[in-house]
Amino acid sequence: MTLVVDAAVAIIRRQDGQVLLAQRPEGKPWAGWWEFPGGKIEAGESALAALQRELDEELGIRATAASPWLLRAFDYPDRRIRLHFFRVSAWQGEPHGREGQQLAWQSPAQLTVGPMLPANAPILQALLLPEVLAISHIAEMGEAAFFTALSQSLTASLSQAQPFLLQLREKQATPQQQERWGRQMLELTAGSATRLVVNADVGLARRIGAHGVHLPAAQLMQCTQRPVDLLCGASCHSPLELEHAARLGLDYVTLSPVQATRSHPDVVPLGWTTFAYWLADYPLPVYALGGMQPADMQQAQSHHAHGLAMQRAWWRE
Repeated sequence: MTLVVDAAVAIIRRQDGQVLLAQRPEGKPWAGWWEFPGGKIEAGESALAALQRELDEELGIRATAASPWLLRAFDYPDRRIRLHFFRVSAWQGEPHGREGQQLAWQSPAQLTVGPMLPANAPILQALLLPEVLAISHIAEMGEAAFFTALSQSLTASLSQAQPFLLQLREKQATPQQQERWGRQMLELTAGSATRLVVNADVGLARRIGAHGVHLPAAQLMQCTQRPVDLLCGASCHSPLELEHAARLGLDYVTLSPVQATRSHPDVVPLGWTTFAYWLADYPLPVYALGGMQPADMQQAQSHHAHGLAMQRAWWRE
């Protein structure tokens, strides 16, 4: 039988976006490799309790704001490691290597240290995803009002250093309209950290040079292989869809509806309890969707969400 080891791991992130990495010291397996701080969860210990203990023992700090994020499993030759990742946004004390290990604050987009432990490297890509997925709303707002709102959002995003992921989702539009709007979005977002994903249409995404594609749930379930040249997300509404998205190795998913929505008033919302239950051991970043407001961010992240997906609320209709 394969030995399974559970570990709690901290994504300690400063306000400038840099994360803390630690180099494994001499005398430990994989000495010299870099990783996110953390360690083994002891018998009878919760993942959060293990995180607090490890941060004290390794770094001399105490996390005061830590939210559960992802669970990623990785197979080494002699064991399977299950990594319970937490995002730590506030802490007491100044991190220092209490076990003699080297520490480094790093940008997830451009590391200057390495090599990274294999189990930690994929997490860097997930950290590049913004906390907000903004869904277009042209049909109801009107073209002029929407693009004015988009320009304002981009200006605010730049001034606050908080990019967002933008999805072109206009189901009633003609192909010509979708292409024109997609190109206009790309022109507006050029030079910013905001990336554009196109709903459902991989061909359109490639044709206009969008960054990715977002698959509706029905299209997701028919998919046997993700497009490898594009950022790829999907809409999920059930554990079966979540499982299939994880099997395909998508970059992110949305899970909805968390709360009641104007667009689907007859659909029973999941609520935060079910949302968190479905995501307790989930490996992909998840955006909470359905009746979300910007003020819901902290609650969403405390229930395993990566962030929020919003339509009306984001454009301040």
